[in-house]
This record gives sequence, structure tokens and C-alpha cells, in this order.
Amino acid sequence: MKEENNKTMSTYAKPRSKDVEDAIYGIALGEEGALERLYRLASSAIYAYALSITKNVYDAQDIMHDVFVKAYDAAPAYRSDGKPMAWLLTVTKNLCYDKFRQQSRFQPMTEQELDSHFASVVDVTERLTLNKCLFMLTSEESSIVIMHAVGGLKHREIAEQMQIPLATVLSKYNRAIKKLRGIIKGDQDE
Repeated sequence: MKEENNKTMSTYAKPRSKDVEDAIYGIALGEEGALERLYRLASSAIYAYALSITKNVYDAQDIMHDVFVKAYDAAPAYRSDGKPMAWLLTVTKNLCYDKFRQQSRFQPMTEQELDSHFASVVDVTERLTLNKCLFMLTSEESSIVIMHAVGGLKHREIAEQMQIPLATVLSKYNRAIKKLRGIIKGDQDE
């Protein structure tokens, strides 16, 4: 059963930095299909990160699309530092905070909204686990886990991006993973 859950949790493949950078450079050079390649490579990570911050499907979708518009516009000025996902996730974070500043209030998603949204993205088992996990973790914990697990960022990069100490990132990440293991273990026992 444990092996089966590991397979379920690892169905998402992190995009390789080289592939993401190639797509960004392709956009800058006007290559046909480069933006679509970038979208295929990075949209899941960007959307998941935006969703972890906003807790709102519609805001996360808007932000994800805005990230690709910004990436398209900024591609000619992009300079490689070997971390294109960090760049895209920084743009995502900034757009999320811009959205919060623009809105006087926002409504977090209900469990029903989250469940129906993920219906088209993942299978039932994964959807139930994702639903439970997002609501069991704090916003900061879910952001750290998503940035590391989905975005492929190192803990040091997450600390820089979130402007918190590395020790705090490591602590929150380990605490979140422990919570997630408890959730998954609880599901296995049922």
C-alpha cells in the first residue's frame, strides 16, 4: 500500500530547468510554440503555488495566466541564473500579493469548490488527498511544500523568496511533511 501511495504522489514530473529556460529563450526569439511549451512545463507548478497563496480557484487561474503574459513580455530581457522556475514563481508570488492589495477582501475556497476543481486534473484518490492536505496545512506550510515538491526549488531558494530564515523553512517543511504523512497514514488505516 505504501508503494502504491508513493506512485500516486510521484505522478507529477518536475520540469527540468533547461527545458523551461529553452522555452523562455524560444519566446524571446519568436519561436512558434515556445509559449505553449512553457505553459505545459510550468503551468501546474505556477497554478498550485498561486492556489496555495490565494486559496481561490479563480484568482489562482487569473494569476497563472498573468504570469505567462509577464513571462512572454519579459522573455527578451530574461537572463539565466539557472533557476527559471524560481523566476516564474517569484512573478507568481508578486502577482498574488498585488491581487491581495487590489482586493479589499477575498474568499477562500470551500472544500466543495476545491474538490470540483481538481476533478478534471487528478483522479479521485489524489483529489481527496490534495483536498485534505491543502486544508490541513497552514498557508505558509502549503506554499513551502508546493514550491519544493512541485516547483522544484531548494529550501535555500524558498527562504530567499519568502524572505524568512532557512531554518524556519526547513522546520515548516518538515512539520508539513509530518502532517501529510499523518493524513496519508490515516487514509490507509480506513
